[in-house]
Amino acid sequence: MKVLIVHNDFRVYWKGRLFFLHQYLEKMHINFYAIELFGKGSPYSFDTYENKENWWTCLFPDKSYEEIPNHVIRKTFLDKLDEINPDIVIGSSIVFFAGALGIRWAKNNQKKFVMFDDAKPSQVKRSFLVRTIKNLIINQVDGLWLPSDDYDEPYRPLVSRSALMFHGYNCIDNDLFRFKKKKEMNFTTITCVARLVPIKNIDNLLRAWKIIEKKRPDYKLAIIGDGPEFVSLNELTLSLGLKTIVFLGAINNSDIPTYFYNSVAFVLPSLSESWGLVVNEAMAAGLPILISNKINAANALLHEGENGYGYEPSDIEDMAEKILTFIELDVQGKTTMSNNSLEIIDRMNYDNMGDELLNAAYNLSHEKPKKVPALASLLINIWHGRYNTAGWNKL
Repeated sequence: MKVLIVHNDFRVYWKGRLFFLHQYLEKMHINFYAIELFGKGSPYSFDTYENKENWWTCLFPDKSYEEIPNHVIRKTFLDKLDEINPDIVIGSSIVFFAGALGIRWAKNNQKKFVMFDDAKPSQVKRSFLVRTIKNLIINQVDGLWLPSDDYDEPYRPLVSRSALMFHGYNCIDNDLFRFKKKKEMNFTTITCVARLVPIKNIDNLLRAWKIIEKKRPDYKLAIIGDGPEFVSLNELTLSLGLKTIVFLGAINNSDIPTYFYNSVAFVLPSLSESWGLVVNEAMAAGLPILISNKINAANALLHEGENGYGYEPSDIEDMAEKILTFIELDVQGKTTMSNNSLEIIDRMNYDNMGDELLNAAYNLSHEKPKKVPALASLLINIWHGRYNTAGWNKL
């Protein structure tokens, strides 16, 4: 069996997943391949990778999508799939090039197509016409690979009854953040890791911290990250008269575990997150989480009162109250939350991801190809996807 995964680009978290899946499936006598389209133009362009694996191909390593005509993208991609001839194609959302062209090739060649997505349908605002066309195409997928089972309810109406739904791809290498020695919980620093853009809602965190600082001036808030709001957030900190805030700027990813170890909790007040993998990282380091209820990861990873607290990100008083509730716990209570974070995140790991994909691949291999209705087939063969990341850091 040949399984191919396609995406506009595989950066940051995807690299570790791909290496694991290649080794894992190879042991099961399944050939695993990966195709990314563009070497430039990613929102995560800071993360570069010199591809040397023969099973992992970047079609346009020195170009971004703006530099390539659509017909060239289309032909190069489809020719590469003809060459590999996979039995199962796993692709990103059909709104993007990789997903749109992936489902086209699969349906035209009587193969299976699985779509992965970590954004819930309600998070993306589209016109009625666009939504209808998109849903007609999604209805033809053979499977959906989703982060966790709380995605099933909003996605089930969009796919056929026979479509397989499975989970677990939104994981990280937990071992990179786990400490060999026992996590101590007597620190007084709460850490936030975020790009400094409006959707991360750091300004409201600062306003909430003003309430916290008055009651617990012994605690410090460390903010790791850079972005266009760096200057304005520093100015807001000064205008609020805050004395226990430190902006650390951008730091190397390899250094983040050390900062986590010297923290007592992790905070992320985002107004919206399709998932929020930094939450996984913090939990793997044994941190309780104090996160917005608008972060999708909260539905699966935050167990209220057990490994942290959630809050409404636009409600400054609610945010401050939940953070203070954690601060007022004794060391034993904080240690219990730390242990609970480790236990919960241990269930979302690479092995679980591999098991989920392996079971799905075997199940799909025994299914007959679905007949595609004429209108859906027409739309699939017209739509070629896009690469629009203009709103990735905004609501």
